[in-house]
Order: sequence, then C-alpha cells, then structure tokens
Amino acid sequence: MSLDLAQVVAQIEDLAASLKAREGERRAKLDFALETLQSPAAELDQLRQKIETSKTTWLVADLRERIDLCQPAPSCVQDFVVLATDGSHIDVDRHHSARCFLINIGIAQLQYGQNPDAWLSSSPSLYFKDDEVVISSSDGRQVPIEGQLLGVKRSVEECRVLAERASGIETNLPVVALVDGSLILWGLAGQAYPDFVIRGLLVDGFLKHLDVLRGLSRERQLAVASYISFPRSADVVNALRLAICPHQPVDCDHYCAGRFEGRECDAVAGLLDRDLFSLLLAPGERSAMFGSRSSVVEKHYGVHEVNFFYIKLDREIARVELPLWVAEDKKLVELVHSAILDQCQRGLGYPVALSEAHEKAVVTAADREQFWGLVEETLAQDRLYLDISAKQQSKRTRWI
Repeated sequence: MSLDLAQVVAQIEDLAASLKAREGERRAKLDFALETLQSPAAELDQLRQKIETSKTTWLVADLRERIDLCQPAPSCVQDFVVLATDGSHIDVDRHHSARCFLINIGIAQLQYGQNPDAWLSSSPSLYFKDDEVVISSSDGRQVPIEGQLLGVKRSVEECRVLAERASGIETNLPVVALVDGSLILWGLAGQAYPDFVIRGLLVDGFLKHLDVLRGLSRERQLAVASYISFPRSADVVNALRLAICPHQPVDCDHYCAGRFEGRECDAVAGLLDRDLFSLLLAPGERSAMFGSRSSVVEKHYGVHEVNFFYIKLDREIARVELPLWVAEDKKLVELVHSAILDQCQRGLGYPVALSEAHEKAVVTAADREQFWGLVEETLAQDRLYLDISAKQQSKRTRWI
C-alpha cells in the first residue's frame, strides 16, 4: 500500500475537531439569515432593485418571488414518462500517439401508470477524425477538445441524445426529460475561450438541442430539467448578503477591496443555499423560483435562460434547474416538482431514471485500460504501432 494511513490518523482527528468547532458558527449564521429574511431589507421589490444595481465579486440569484416562499408538493399524475441521459468519457491520453476520445451516453426511459414500461440503453461514440477532436474557426484557428472542454462536449451530447430520444416517444403521456448536473455549461464560463468555441459547443450545440425539446413541448406536455444532488451553490445566500450590506448601490470593489474581515455581509458568508432551505422547507416542498445571473447565461441562453428551485427530499436538499420556457409554465413546473419527488421516493433519495442512465453510462478504470489495450491491439494487427511515452511504459512494466 503506497498510502500510510497511520500517519494521517492524527490529521483526520484534527479535521473532525475543526468541523465540530465550526458547527456553532454555522448555526449562528443560519439564525441571522432567518432573521434577515423577516427584516425590511429582504422585502422583495427593494432587494430585487438592490441586486439589479449591485457590483459584486460573487454570483447572486435573480429574485422572481420572496426567498422564503415554500410551495407544497402537487399530486403526481398517474401516467407519465421520465426520460434521462447521463454520460461518461475517456479523455485524450497524451502518453499515446493515437489522438482520440470516447463518450458513452446512458439512456433511461421509464413509463409509469396503467401500462408501465422501461427502456435502457447506452451509446458509445469514438471521436478520432481531425474535425472531431478539435473545434475550428473559419480563419483556421483550432482548440483541442480535451480535459474541461471534453466535459462540456459530453454535456452537449447528453442533451443531443435526450432530444433525439424525446422526439421518438410515441405515447402522448406527459414527459419529464432529465439530465444530471447543471444546465449552465460552467466549463465555458471559467475560461476565456474564443467566441468560435462558445458558438460551436453552446450556441450551435447545447442550445440547438434545447430548441428541439422546446419545439416538442408545443406539441405535448414535455418539461426539461436538470437535477443537482448535494449542491454547493450559494446564489440565494448571496442575495441575503446584499440585503445586509449597508451600501446603496452595492459595490464590492469600491467599498470592500482588500477587506477580509469586518464586512457586514460576512454575517452569512460561507453558508450554502442548501443550509438555508433545509430549515425553510418541509419534506416534499420546493422553494421559490430563482433566476441565474451567470454571465454565460445572460449573454447566450435567451429563451433557455436558466431558472432554478430547491426541493427538500428525505435525504438532502437538491437543486433543480429549468429553462425559462418551462419555468414560466405553471403546469410544467408542477409536473417537474411532482415527478422528481416521485422519482426520488422510488430511487432511495435520487431520481431512479438518472440512476439507471448513470449505470448504463459509467466507464470504469478497468474499462479505460481495456479500451487502450484494444486500440493498441487493433493498430498492431494493421501494422500500425502505437507509440507510448516512457512514463506510460514504466507503469506497465513490473521491474522490481
């Protein structure tokens, strides 16, 4: 065993002590957050205006309704379909001369009611052609698809397969189409990618597939949503930070540049949205609807602008994201709310359709080894010998 856990035991004990000490501080911040919600500073119109004029260094939710609004679970329709996709991938390996990557999309289609049915499948695709492994501009610039950008590409493919499968559903039952993770392609927001990369993956990719799903929703009751388990977002708590701030308008760079303590908003800083809604919501309830003010959403998403709510389940607070055209339709929102609650009750706290799609999509470490072994074997049969780095060779050779 390369890791000597005996040397880590004392450090783990220190970790436990630190977490225990911080729990009291977290509880005090939560109490103050609840007090702030009941104060005039959190009045909807006033706080909404303060958010609109603010200049912050952190992401703040756009308020559609009062933060403390709680919506009870609507009754679930008896007959409906849940469609879900999830993906996994094998990244480009720079230690191999064969430049390629693989994306495996898992698909689950579950029908409930008088005629229950299930359809599970996976769709692996190997990308190796020159125009498949890079994103190119009209003037010849290229950006390789690997690492974080491959994660974005996988999200695009998950949405593409979701739209294709939804288009093929023949029944007229209500459909909830789910993806795992955020509808916001954060991988494009965190880097200064050229415009042609954003256009290729987001505008002409992800959003085009959402266009297909939106078109289907005009013909039948179909809602698109994403499910985020154990979310780490703090958009709503950050709105409370603005409510606490004494400055109007709020300008973090102007008033608080270089200040790391003594700021009024630190009274709730460090809390996550799930901490707040674990106290506000009863089991089965969802929160108010909020809007994302992410720059990539505001600049590119248009009618697919991302809205979200939180829902309290037996085991966690989850974040559910919806395109604007779903969020503005009360019946579709109720369909998503009730279907997700039903799915989590059937799936031990997690939507069963997403769980099944994940099982079909997962690529294990053994799968990766077998994949590269198959690549090498196939090329060798064709007398095309795959060069590998000395580092990779040393890992494969037992010499002691």
